[in-house]
Amino acid sequence: MKIALFNWRDLAHPASGGAEVFTEQVLQRWAQWGHDVTLFSSAVDGRPAEEHADGVRYVRGGSRFGVYREARRWWREVGADAGFDLVIDEVNTRPFGCHRWVTGVPVVALMHQLAREVWFFEMPLPAALLGRYVLEPRWLRSMRHVPVMTISDSSRASLVDNGLQRVSVVPVGIAPDADQIPTQVAPSNPTVVFVGRMAANKRPHHAVRAVEIARQFIPNLEIHLVGDGPLRAGLARRGDHVVAHGFVSAAEKRRIVANAHAQLVTSVREGWGLVVDEAARLGTPSFAYDVAGLCDSVAAADGHVVQPRP
Repeated sequence: MKIALFNWRDLAHPASGGAEVFTEQVLQRWAQWGHDVTLFSSAVDGRPAEEHADGVRYVRGGSRFGVYREARRWWREVGADAGFDLVIDEVNTRPFGCHRWVTGVPVVALMHQLAREVWFFEMPLPAALLGRYVLEPRWLRSMRHVPVMTISDSSRASLVDNGLQRVSVVPVGIAPDADQIPTQVAPSNPTVVFVGRMAANKRPHHAVRAVEIARQFIPNLEIHLVGDGPLRAGLARRGDHVVAHGFVSAAEKRRIVANAHAQLVTSVREGWGLVVDEAARLGTPSFAYDVAGLCDSVAAADGHVVQPRP
């Protein structure tokens, strides 16, 4: 089978996250099973416009917003006559609209989550209001008859509530590589960890504030921040109780998470919350906000959900 997937970024992009991990793990497995797989995404500094890796053909073009136009151009000039059997429109808030310009080939959508409240954390107020109440509802209405895959029951419920009619859940998993689990070393102080992009919609400042409140009762409690983003520098200046690692290797991330007593996950919403699975595999429980996506992953990992406030 020949498959084309359109996404706004691939795993080589510096702002990639759990959605890109999920997508590329699936594509690599399809390639291993003999399928011909192409991923089209936005350009990445220092990476070629086209390359092959792990059995997947990567095609890149356009900026964060220009990728949608470049995707249509690539399909018109290359993809339409390349004999694809299936097209997947991976929706990260804005769809590519493949169902409008792909003809003769089945189109399905992959939607990890809705944006909804995230608009107000990532955009100035006028743009957030436009996105939340005009653009996103319009995009969803245009896809109400498109078959949709999502990754959690709560995301499916949100999509159905917004008028999408053909929504299936494809569960998330992680590779069971036991040899990658590091030996746990008890930290000198009580320690929690936050893993993710240091961005407003992930609310790492809530995790830090929760630790600062808890330090009234556990004076030597520390929080380790793993990940980069616009909020990192400010959080690192909060005091010695905050250890901001920035971006680290996968092995170093596993070591930090394995040695923590707990993980805090404070996102506005998630499609699932892959960091919860990754921490559980290392024996570290998660305390997370009771929001879409996390309510599914935390329950599956036998963690704990709390109300969304520090």
